[in-house]
Amino acid sequence: MIGLAVYLGLRNKHKDEKVKNKVLIWSAILMDGFEILKFIIVCTREGSIEPMKRMLPLFLCSIQLITIPLAAFSKGRVKEASMDFVFIFGILGAVLGTYGAGQNYNAYPVLSFDNVVSGLTHTIAGFASLYIVISGLTSMKPKNIWITFTILISFCVVAYIADIIIPYNYMFLMNHDGTPYQIFYDMVNGNKVLYPLIVVFLFLFYVSIFYLVYFLIRKAKAKNN
Repeated sequence: MIGLAVYLGLRNKHKDEKVKNKVLIWSAILMDGFEILKFIIVCTREGSIEPMKRMLPLFLCSIQLITIPLAAFSKGRVKEASMDFVFIFGILGAVLGTYGAGQNYNAYPVLSFDNVVSGLTHTIAGFASLYIVISGLTSMKPKNIWITFTILISFCVVAYIADIIIPYNYMFLMNHDGTPYQIFYDMVNGNKVLYPLIVVFLFLFYVSIFYLVYFLIRKAKAKNN
């Protein structure tokens, strides 16, 4: 993931946007392709579409299944904001979805289909994130922050509705599920209103801090130049 992102990012850094975008197109096709394949295999294996209820693209990492294609195929501010979203959450998702998801190895063999596809989709998101910044595709314009927030909040709302209807624990809005969110879950005694609001706030806080750090680094670089 890291090696390929650095290689392709540096190779395409001074090329036009069309050439740079081809890598994102392939990232979108591969990531969504693997996920669709997983849906088909798992449902076939279990002889039911019931597994679809726990496989909806409503996890934080799953948002990349939509934002990477948007970054690859859309235009204008939607494209810019989507690339920023991939940049902000791609690496985080790759780390949490591979190393941070080590508990999966207690449920599935390490090289099982489920774990391999999960590893592939998470690392494709991480690859796209690194490639975007290395190749110079990031915009990170302050005027697009609200679009990033809108994407995130919209998914949280849909995930919350799905959590209630199914029920499930998309975006960790119902339960900490063994994650560090347990700190906040215990803090409010699992309150069904306060806990999900805290989780959403933490998502938005992370985005805000990411933008702030990026702007400070960019300002410092400009001053040094």
